[in-house]
Amino acid sequence: MARPTMEDVAAKAGVSRALVSLVMRNAPNVSDERRTRVLCAAHALGYEPHAMARSLASRTSTVLGVMVSDLRNAFFADVVEGLDAAAEAAGFHLILNTGGRSPARERAALKSLLSFRPAGVILLSPVVPASAIEEAAAQGPVVLVSRTSRAAGVDTVNDDGEAGSALAVDHLVSLGHRRIAHLDGGGAAGAAARRRGYQQAMRRHGLPPIVVRSEHTDTAGEKAVHELLGDPPRGGMPTALVAGNDFNAVGAISALEEAGLRVPEDVSVVGYDNTSLAALRHLSLTTVDQPRTEMGRLAVEALLERVRGERAEPVRHLLHPSLVVRSTTAAPER
Repeated sequence: MARPTMEDVAAKAGVSRALVSLVMRNAPNVSDERRTRVLCAAHALGYEPHAMARSLASRTSTVLGVMVSDLRNAFFADVVEGLDAAAEAAGFHLILNTGGRSPARERAALKSLLSFRPAGVILLSPVVPASAIEEAAAQGPVVLVSRTSRAAGVDTVNDDGEAGSALAVDHLVSLGHRRIAHLDGGGAAGAAARRRGYQQAMRRHGLPPIVVRSEHTDTAGEKAVHELLGDPPRGGMPTALVAGNDFNAVGAISALEEAGLRVPEDVSVVGYDNTSLAALRHLSLTTVDQPRTEMGRLAVEALLERVRGERAEPVRHLLHPSLVVRSTTAAPER
């Protein structure tokens, strides 16, 4: 059955399409009698205004665009929950797409979002160049989550990645570990801060940093462990790993177990993000917790402050992570 249109509502109510449009926009210059007729006709037909068409017609929008870097990563699902709750409370709706961690695809995805003329866009860990983000900010408010920016027209929401990695290293050192490697996130957003935090903490404890190039995926975690097993650093195989994120940690654990090593008896593993994956009983991953839903809420609030003209200066939210200790870390046996 075809979706009812404004024309259908107008015919049933015996009024013009223009009047139906005025009623749907809640315009003040409509009599109570005619407004009631239109609303009753719309209800009888099951008509619902098309939010996007209404936004385009009125040049105002109640839509917020959201680009997710990687749909496979549960971290983004938690952030989107925070975004959605905050947007709904403010009377806004989300449209989402993904760039698949590819700069070219993300640029196309961002262009697609902007074509809907949203009130603003929120980008979750984007890997597009800064120039593309600044171009988007010239068209409307932009908020980055889990990526930094110096652009005056761009707001950011991040956790303190340096502090988070330091928490992981301090925990492992307190257990007695001395050979601790970091499987870093390569060029992913937030990876540089986590790498710096690891390196600084290791040096503070008088320990040599061991950085293994990786990415924020399970496959990359497996590959990094295979590299360590095939060519251990001086001093032998590390007794602990600080992974770039939970996904990376899962891949690392899989490779360790395939090689006959026990977690945590032979190698302790710490993740980052504290996604729902980390809390699964059979995994029970020690990990650094980011306040993910809070990050989503702050991103929407920052965006709407721009939309409403309440602020012109950029805001830089930096949230403090915490460590969640579970079953993948223990004192070394060797």
